[in-house]
Amino acid sequence: MLEALQAMDQARLEFSDGGLLVLNITIAIIMFGVALEIKMSNFRELIKSPKPVILGVISQFILLPLVTFLVIIAFWGNITIGVAMGMILVAACPGGNISNFITTLSKGNPALSVSLTAIATISAIIMTPLNFSIWGKLYEVIGPHSNNALLQSLEIDPIQMFKTVIILLGIPIVLGMLFNHYFPKPTNYIKKPIRIFSIIFFMGMVVIMFANNYDYFVKYIAWILLIVFIHNAIAISTGYSFASLFKLSRANRKTLGIETGIQNSGLGLVLLFNPKIFPPELPLGGMMIVVAWWGIWHILSGLSIATYWRWKDRNNNE
Repeated sequence: MLEALQAMDQARLEFSDGGLLVLNITIAIIMFGVALEIKMSNFRELIKSPKPVILGVISQFILLPLVTFLVIIAFWGNITIGVAMGMILVAACPGGNISNFITTLSKGNPALSVSLTAIATISAIIMTPLNFSIWGKLYEVIGPHSNNALLQSLEIDPIQMFKTVIILLGIPIVLGMLFNHYFPKPTNYIKKPIRIFSIIFFMGMVVIMFANNYDYFVKYIAWILLIVFIHNAIAISTGYSFASLFKLSRANRKTLGIETGIQNSGLGLVLLFNPKIFPPELPLGGMMIVVAWWGIWHILSGLSIATYWRWKDRNNNE
């Protein structure tokens, strides 16, 4: 397994400049669509009922990166630099744009989900570069591959990542919130189509990337399936268990589980393909495959867990 993953790390995935531009535009549209759901009332919710929101932010930006690092430690000698750094990058990203839909489907707390999405998305402007820098540096210092040349060359400039996140998240969010505030009626008409477009288009981009690099994915996907499955299951369990520890309602426990386990891996892909952050000459195959598969898997796992929770609630009420 380790030999296969090491070979995957050395892979250089093909993705054209035009494809990267489309991916950037897609992420901007996704973030604009997320912002259409954000209202000032979401932040007032924090003041009226701060406990679940604060716990959700802690789960998203503190517990998930910590637990991710513990998973990496557990598989210390069996995962490579690329896989480990890909997992850290996913954990550093904010919640995914479909978390509100998955929360509603699971009969969680949609209002809490929207509030957490709003706060996490805005916080990610600072927290995503900060978390990747902190945990990536810790892996470099104490990890089993500390002397590896690839890891040494993965010195990421958090300022450059911050600038990129500002462009990809900050600007579309501000525009979306302003559009929502000044044009509430058009917002109601366009936010659902944009959300559907975002999900379909992003999945389409990932599928195209898979198709362009078919040989790599066929060769290594079995290992990535297992790693991402474990990571994602632990992420959902972390959010749910953390909420249970503080005796939140079942609806809020579901919501924290989903918000912690549904990650904006599209942002991770855009960051990976930014040559000012990750030089294109680096063999980043492991990171890219981990992040790309997260983009597919968290949708499947989210729909599955939501369906299970609905079924369980229905049986308990009978």
